[in-house]
Amino acid sequence: MITRFALFEGTVAPENIASFRAAVHERLVPLWTQFPGNVDVRVMFSDDRDEGAPEFPLILAITYADAAGMEAALDSPYRAQSRDVTGEIVEQYFTGRIHHHVTELNLFPA
Repeated sequence: MITRFALFEGTVAPENIASFRAAVHERLVPLWTQFPGNVDVRVMFSDDRDEGAPEFPLILAITYADAAGMEAALDSPYRAQSRDVTGEIVEQYFTGRIHHHVTELNLFPA
């Protein structure tokens, strides 16, 4: 299994945090969950961080069975729609950059 992370590195003004989170839940999660081949979609909002650590107001993690599944999702119309909607949300609420990382998933139950 692999997980593709979208790291939103930057800031959301404190007065816009609730609106930013609501926009992600209402407008993006319905698209992300329709990406073909996904095993799960995790949307994580930052509540705290170490002093001096960079800010990540949002971390998105979508897990796929394999690279072919991920590629199908990246080529899907849902991804194209999500990019447009993400652009609108970012323009309104977020200052920073978004970068993606693909990782091999190693899961160890507690």
